[in-house]
Amino acid sequence: MRFFPVSLDALLVELANLDETLALFDALQQSPIAGVQEIVPAARTLLVHFRPSTVSREALAAQIATCNVSGKKREAGKLVEIPVHYNGEDLAAVAQELGISTDEVIRRHTGADYNVAFCGFAPGFAYLSGGAEFVVPRRSTPRTRIPAGAVALAGGFSGVYPQASPGGWQIIGVTDTKMWDLTRDEPALLQPGYRVRFVDVGPASADRIVVAAPVCPAVEPLTTNCLEIDSTGLQTLLQDLGRPGRAGQGVSASGAMDRGALRAANRAVGNAPATACLEVLMGGLSFTCRGQTVAAVTGAEAVVEVRTPSGQVLHPASYTPFHLQDGDRVSIAPPSAGLRNYVAIRGGFTKEFVLGSLSTDTLAQVGPEPLCAGQRLGFHARIGGAAVSVNEQPAFTMPRADQVITLDVVMGPRSDWFTPEAQALLAEQTWQVTPQSNRIGIRLLGEQTLKRAIEGELPSEGTTVGAIQVPPSGQPVLFLADHPLTGGYPVIGVVAPHHLDLAGQIPVNARVRFNPLGAFEPVHPAPAPADEIQN
Repeated sequence: MRFFPVSLDALLVELANLDETLALFDALQQSPIAGVQEIVPAARTLLVHFRPSTVSREALAAQIATCNVSGKKREAGKLVEIPVHYNGEDLAAVAQELGISTDEVIRRHTGADYNVAFCGFAPGFAYLSGGAEFVVPRRSTPRTRIPAGAVALAGGFSGVYPQASPGGWQIIGVTDTKMWDLTRDEPALLQPGYRVRFVDVGPASADRIVVAAPVCPAVEPLTTNCLEIDSTGLQTLLQDLGRPGRAGQGVSASGAMDRGALRAANRAVGNAPATACLEVLMGGLSFTCRGQTVAAVTGAEAVVEVRTPSGQVLHPASYTPFHLQDGDRVSIAPPSAGLRNYVAIRGGFTKEFVLGSLSTDTLAQVGPEPLCAGQRLGFHARIGGAAVSVNEQPAFTMPRADQVITLDVVMGPRSDWFTPEAQALLAEQTWQVTPQSNRIGIRLLGEQTLKRAIEGELPSEGTTVGAIQVPPSGQPVLFLADHPLTGGYPVIGVVAPHHLDLAGQIPVNARVRFNPLGAFEPVHPAPAPADEIQN
């Protein structure tokens, strides 16, 4: 059992194999350690999120090290049968890789039960171990789109894609079974500990139903206490503090990119700090208020205009509450610094929660749809209640596209997968923010690339917001709020929690410099107190 740092509030525990990993996961679930907030299991690691104010990293490692997991296995769980049409694009290539016929691939794949080891990558995506025990490599060139229901293999795992997405697994078939359905009590069909049996149901029908992509919802029948959306700019989403604690279903927390700005907006209008706001990317949002309310705009430096029905034009200050009357039209200009604004409305919005949150996860496609022009977004009319704060201030100076922004970094958990020169280069070189960046992550470009000291594939392991993951190109990706729950590329370092909000405001073309808070080294469990040793 080895321990590696992951930012200042997470720890990566590495074990010898999958069985030991799942045994430790079960042990920590049955006997929780004070301060542990969430555990993300993977192929042979556990990512443990904890509160540093409750337990130190070294003390946490020491408590975990006392768990005896050698030789322990999970008890058999619920059995789920999945019908499969074995006509996948990679079926023949998989057979060739394994040195058997395609019929033999199907016979073995359906001939033994699989176990749900852990969930990740996307909501409802389960990593299935055991079964035929096929070991096949990922595709050398990932597909840009794998259809929902694709049954696929990679490494020693089988899996079923719950939704259409890019991916590098080898497709051997397809199922019509929904792996993720928010109308169910448990949206994820497969949970850790379940068993899976694949059933061959012959070739797929030529007239299979194709589900159309979701469209903007019809205009809601609201006439008062709503915002009539005139334009949304590049992207406007509902965001709150996310939905933590759902790693078992493959769902990451998501939430606002600048959590400090969201809390400040809510305090300014008298809401609870976690109330959902509108997150506006690069300005362009405009709406007309129906009813009366109090609003506030925080985050990026942008001009806010309020035009009354009589033609009067007002420019309320950022981080300051302002009153809206019926018919007032609000517009937010593109920011001169920063990237995202947050709009709070007193009382909050009337949308239904999805898995306990109003956050839109753009990768997992969980939560309310992005706002559309013509939409009416209801809000709760509230008179009285919490006081309105008028002293809010941004937590940092908003970054500009012509600046170099310094982000503190905790080296690890996989810094040793890179050469000493690459570890030094991470801090010495500035990295440009490319236009391919979004809520999932910031794609960075440097003159020199990060060279690896260890080649080969890294078994999938949990990832966290702020992780600096390095794909084979050697150009890093800085994971943000909508990052995948697990990943298969090594993480050289993680942005410290106190700079995550700043990272969420960095505009395209700005340059980033990473500031390591110390050299990389594994975490050493704290020694037991002297009185415990004597006893």
